[in-house]
Amino acid sequence: MTKKNWIACAIVALMFGGMGAYVGLSKEKAKEAGPLTTTIAPGATGPVNELYALSLPDAAGATQALSQWKGKNVLVNFWAPWCPPCVEEMPELSEVQGHYAAKNLQVIGIGIDSASNIATFASKFKIAYPVYVSGMSGTDLSRHFGNATGGLPFTVLIGADGEVKKTYLGRLKFDQLRADLDKL
Repeated sequence: MTKKNWIACAIVALMFGGMGAYVGLSKEKAKEAGPLTTTIAPGATGPVNELYALSLPDAAGATQALSQWKGKNVLVNFWAPWCPPCVEEMPELSEVQGHYAAKNLQVIGIGIDSASNIATFASKFKIAYPVYVSGMSGTDLSRHFGNATGGLPFTVLIGADGEVKKTYLGRLKFDQLRADLDKL
């Protein structure tokens, strides 16, 4: 390896190290601050109307109208297969779906990744609620709900009246979520 190649490798290594340190420090600051629980004013309906106007493919590739969930309490979870906290909370979201179905609750997942990656993920794991594929446009939609950073997971609680009740950025604290759901 020439001296020029060694210098280039060293520069690339330093860049990756710097990026890793930045991400690590950002995560520490986020942990210290705790998850955000309200990033849009409760009662907002504009983003909900935008959500219900969409038709997205499900994990099997069949296009589904999200308007089918109007009139229900809906817990929308923006997630990605490459996001560890997203994947960690999915079994608990499946439990929430089963437990609160009698309360007219529907959990839906909006996957921010390619259709093939989401289909592969869904075939490996048992998910007790519908999962839809939005690609990167899901990040834009989550921003309309107040997710300014575009971070994942991001979850929105929508009442049967079509109003945003609460939003959650970061891994859900299920005790708090259950308390919020019990208020519906």
